[in-house]
Amino acid sequence: MVRLLMLKEATNLYMQTTVSSPVLSNAAFQVLDKRILRRDESGTTLETPEEMFRRVAGEVAKVESQYLPQSDVQTISESFYRMMASLDFLPNSPTLVNAGLPGGQLSGCFVLPIEDSMESIFGTLKDMALIQKTGGGTGFSFSHLRPRNDLIQSTRGKSSGPVSFMQLYDYACQVNRQGGVRSGANMGVMRYDHPDILEFIRAKYSPESLQTFNISVAATDQFMDCVGRSADYPLINPHTRQQVGFLNARYVFDEIVKSAWRTGDPGLIFLDSINKDNPTPQLGKIEATNPCGEQPLLPYESCNLGSINVAHFVRDGQLDFGRLCGTVHSAVRFLDNVIDVNRYPIPQIELRTKANRKIGLGIMGFADLLVLLGTAYDSEEAVALAEQIMMFISKEARKESSRLAELKGVFPNYPASVFAVQGPKLRNATLTTIAPTGTISLIAGCSSGIEPLFAICYVRQMFGERNDFAIHPFFEALAGEYFHTELQPIDTPVCTILKPD
Repeated sequence: MVRLLMLKEATNLYMQTTVSSPVLSNAAFQVLDKRILRRDESGTTLETPEEMFRRVAGEVAKVESQYLPQSDVQTISESFYRMMASLDFLPNSPTLVNAGLPGGQLSGCFVLPIEDSMESIFGTLKDMALIQKTGGGTGFSFSHLRPRNDLIQSTRGKSSGPVSFMQLYDYACQVNRQGGVRSGANMGVMRYDHPDILEFIRAKYSPESLQTFNISVAATDQFMDCVGRSADYPLINPHTRQQVGFLNARYVFDEIVKSAWRTGDPGLIFLDSINKDNPTPQLGKIEATNPCGEQPLLPYESCNLGSINVAHFVRDGQLDFGRLCGTVHSAVRFLDNVIDVNRYPIPQIELRTKANRKIGLGIMGFADLLVLLGTAYDSEEAVALAEQIMMFISKEARKESSRLAELKGVFPNYPASVFAVQGPKLRNATLTTIAPTGTISLIAGCSSGIEPLFAICYVRQMFGERNDFAIHPFFEALAGEYFHTELQPIDTPVCTILKPD
């Protein structure tokens, strides 16, 4: 059993960040310096982490006076600052990078439409470049593009197929490199009944192929039923809507599994389940997600995310739900404000985003939380705790969104949403999500998202320039009593754990 007092004593850096001066790890400083902090044209860093958090807090708070002229913007800004500087909550990295700067694009997640025309394909390619220049990630459904070798009437030529255009997008994304903020990230989706589905499934067999893409097969309940029965299903040409052949569903599913084992892709997106929970079904069907799959969005929607470091809410061996409640409410208000201060790269995105006001509040540090509580990650207790935490966050987020709706108004598409029938009044069409939190969990010094600890000692590659040897601070706290460690002086450090005699 992990002894909480010993861990607390050994991890003051992690648990006791001061509001006036954030305490950050060396890795966090490197990430902030390379990706987040403002620089001048010569590359000189112009702000400290504390100044960065104040820049973000001030920019996000200033919108309050637009809705509530008597608002104490300074007090709200200070509350936002404390929430971030304590590393209790961090927004997605585009917000940290761009808030208060001329570009000012603060969202992390976008979905763009691609229709079966050169105008749409290359128009969306331009939109992708504009978004990724500011640090946003993009998702697309390639299901509407005609299959390879389909006749093109206007030119008498033949189509090169959707995978070829994915490769074009991939190359453009690699060149663009998201404005130097972070590597380009995309999600490519294709329906299971597209004639090119097998080519899509195998598209990443070459290591050089689609390096900026995650890919996912869009499955339906009908497809999964066919998989269970090992039945054939029809392939539909999206251009003509004609049936052009059959595939065996079990064979296709096996190919998905084989490719996922070999390359990590594709994943599966369950369209029926996603659209069953679509809060605005009258506005259209959801066909794609953001690059990591956690945020299903309509075409031209964007969403800004943020995560609460739940490991910071342990007090006396228990989760402090009272303090967590206050942070949830402040985080919802923060993320809702981001929608208004955001400067959108495309007019269609601004229109749809402000009409639905989707936000995604999630968590990080869950594995660290379990260590502090002495709970095994692969236990029923951990599953029950995860359910308890997210039920609490969802309930409190909805309370705050409802309160904001009374103060500032419901989201404009509320009358066309499911909430107009079943209630309550809400400021935001969506409220929660579980993001991978790659950059912000590194800044916060906590475990990523809801993932387990993949290692307790490891070599972290930083920006292709250096390797850092890292040991989890909680393990260090325990190692002094239960183990001793030896670091081997070789090119790649190895942590050898030996039990005491």
